[in-house]
Amino acid sequence: MIFMNYALMCLVFGTTFLAIKVGIDAGAPPFFSAGLRFLLAGSILLTYMVIKRKAKLSLLFRKEMFLTGTALTFGTFATLYWAEQHISSGIAAILSATAPLMILGLQTAMARQRLSIHALAGCLIGTVGVVLLLLPGLTVNFSKLWVFGCISVLVGQVFYSAGTVYSRRVVKRFEDTSPIALNAAQMMYGGAMLLVLSLFAEPVDIGPMLAPKAVLSLLYLIFAGSMTGHTIFYWLIAKTNPVFPSTWLYVSPLIALCLGAVLYGEPISVLSVIGGITIIVGIVAVNLDSLKALMFKGRPQRSKTGETKAV
Repeated sequence: MIFMNYALMCLVFGTTFLAIKVGIDAGAPPFFSAGLRFLLAGSILLTYMVIKRKAKLSLLFRKEMFLTGTALTFGTFATLYWAEQHISSGIAAILSATAPLMILGLQTAMARQRLSIHALAGCLIGTVGVVLLLLPGLTVNFSKLWVFGCISVLVGQVFYSAGTVYSRRVVKRFEDTSPIALNAAQMMYGGAMLLVLSLFAEPVDIGPMLAPKAVLSLLYLIFAGSMTGHTIFYWLIAKTNPVFPSTWLYVSPLIALCLGAVLYGEPISVLSVIGGITIIVGIVAVNLDSLKALMFKGRPQRSKTGETKAV
């Protein structure tokens, strides 16, 4: 179940980059469309959970939801949307792939645990894989805005990493509340903040948002990207750890590359294939402990005294 949901999340997140690009190209204001996406998705989900009596509206008055929404939704997407006006999506993807490494460092520092060598190696291998995957198509135009764009993405990943690690604590604190409701509440806060930012940062013209491509993009991002993808992400944090679900940042460029080849006939280089294989190796290394636990679950193991015990 965990790996099926992980695969579905990666597939959804791998296609949202294209959906965002379609919406922006259609003329939708970036911050406004992002805010509308998350506010509507969160409102629909929370309303459904309240009707089903699986959540209470009082959840919106908890500071944890505000803090999580500030980090996971507002901080992450405000910086990313702004940055992609000045840097290529390939550069943004490579910089975003630093998040699992940041999360691993934060989690280790907060838990005061020893850093797992294979997890660290896996994060580094995965990052290298993303670079190799996207290297053939990278274009770089140095300027002040390009530099600020790169810094903006990295700042966004700091928000994302902190929010992901903090979400693990929130899930434990609200054990009686569904992760779906928790995700909905934080998206509502993040979406509202993005809409406020839009009022001060960009001209808002509703006309372009009514174009068919913009409407389809928004609907896909609401129902598939936010309501499905982000809910699975939150569920995976609750069921595993903060690092594992965040490795989608390694997989999404690979999915985007495959979609480009299938839908648009874009060529795939040998270097990109090597990058894809490297990404898979990195993900396996990061999740080696989890994979071992699943492989040997239920199998009897022989103890040092010769007795057998179930794992």
